[in-house]
Amino acid sequence: MKTLSMKALSRLTAIALAGSLASAELPANAETPAKQLFGRMTLPSNSNAASHGFYSKGCLAGAVAIPVDGPDWQVMRLSRNRRWGHPELVSILEQLSVKAKRDGWNGLLVGDMSQPRGGPMLTGHASHQIGLDADIWLTPMPNKRMTYQERENTSAISVLSGNGKGPYVDDRRWTKAHEALLRDAASFGEVERILVHPGIKKKLCDTVKGDRAWLNKIRPYWGHHYHFHIRIGCQPGSPGCRSQKGTGSDIGCGDALNWWFNVGLKPPKPSKKPSKPAKPKPQLTLSGMPDACAAVLKAPAKSADAAEFKSSLLQGFAAPAMDMPARVDPLAVLSSKPIEAASSSSALSVAGSVLSAMSADRLPVPEPRPLR
Repeated sequence: MKTLSMKALSRLTAIALAGSLASAELPANAETPAKQLFGRMTLPSNSNAASHGFYSKGCLAGAVAIPVDGPDWQVMRLSRNRRWGHPELVSILEQLSVKAKRDGWNGLLVGDMSQPRGGPMLTGHASHQIGLDADIWLTPMPNKRMTYQERENTSAISVLSGNGKGPYVDDRRWTKAHEALLRDAASFGEVERILVHPGIKKKLCDTVKGDRAWLNKIRPYWGHHYHFHIRIGCQPGSPGCRSQKGTGSDIGCGDALNWWFNVGLKPPKPSKKPSKPAKPKPQLTLSGMPDACAAVLKAPAKSADAAEFKSSLLQGFAAPAMDMPARVDPLAVLSSKPIEAASSSSALSVAGSVLSAMSADRLPVPEPRPLR
């Protein structure tokens, strides 16, 4: 069998899905998958900021983009065009960069936020749809401004033992600055949840001294061992935003955490019965989303300049010019390199898994939830 280069495979991946995305150029109808409609939008709607729906089924009006560079942050994987969010989320990320730098973190590497108009994504996340979610790498910013290609190719580093397989934190990779970064993120009243790998949660439960109340916001979940996920609550001006259930007051270091290591992270037991192929999930269409999302899609776009978040932190700061593509290509996300370095030695298997996952309408993620 002929081995294809990663470049050729990336092109193959994009071509294989270009036809389905192209159909989104037609007027939206009941059969058009919503991810195609929202995935092709390159700029936000020219309207007041408002989140519509829930984190995993909704959209975002009036989004703003976090600047690709700030004094204490750099945005990664720019080809994905996922640096969009509610203005309050962007403000919090920028404030966090200052707090974290003060407490020993060299600067934020900002991963996926939302698409320009939110909504379901062509690849990756089930959430991140209403502009209130953001991923921050557990790798500090380097002491230089990365080029566009470096931001595309640099891999985040897992903090888990066993080559990133875990389930526990590798003490050679974990520092007090990691703890301080998460504590600083939890310090914002608007932040309701911070998702991390259960091994990270356990590390914090075992080592945090003094005030431990903030651990309540640190929620264990599959994956999230090379980045953490910030989620803020519904913001004023978003009456159509649906809140998530509260986290209560328990800091979560007891039985609920133990479940992950005794049950949740265990590989599934072999079944004596032959497994049946999973039925593809029905694709979400615009008719299944909040009514406001149709108007968000149809609304005129902001200009690129108006869509950039205007931050006081940028006064007096100038990043080196970056050689970026002249226009945003919505299909670029289909061949974007995973955030974490792939463990497979075969480029073919990487692209093949993307095609397979997309054709089945599953979400390709570095560490999927195990079947049980």
